[in-house]
Amino acid sequence: MDLTQTQQHFRESMARMGAAVNLITTDGPAGRHGFVATAVCSVTDQPPTILICVNTSAFAHDAFVENGHVCVNILAAQHQELSGVFARYVEGVDRFAHGDWVTLKTGCLALKDANAALDCTIASVQQQGSHSVMFCSVKAVHLPAAPNPGLVYFGRNYHHLDVE
Repeated sequence: MDLTQTQQHFRESMARMGAAVNLITTDGPAGRHGFVATAVCSVTDQPPTILICVNTSAFAHDAFVENGHVCVNILAAQHQELSGVFARYVEGVDRFAHGDWVTLKTGCLALKDANAALDCTIASVQQQGSHSVMFCSVKAVHLPAAPNPGLVYFGRNYHHLDVE
């Protein structure tokens, strides 16, 4: 199997791995930015730490690193359209005009109705291939009383998870 075929098979394999849809935001000296990511996971709860993978060629990559703070908004089913707004950067479009936002401890924006919002500082960044892996220390959590149906991405499509 050649490398191209291996990459295609890898990408198809990853498309078959269901993942929560997250809206990652930052604000600070490098400006307010946001992007959608599924490459987010828990690292440890002592101290609370998560990781986020960001393509180094992404428009806002350097702004996230420079600001040093992120908020991971775990999206609910009702955010599917909002996810589409943040999925692609369009010059001159204020993506933050969509949604109901609150400012958290680090200055990052969180969706009021996200299933959870993790307010973090970037503790370290490691380069791995085409991506930066950001290890983020959780400083505060915005958690609604009850979760809404979840939003996941699987098979290159959105799916909703019911709350029981």
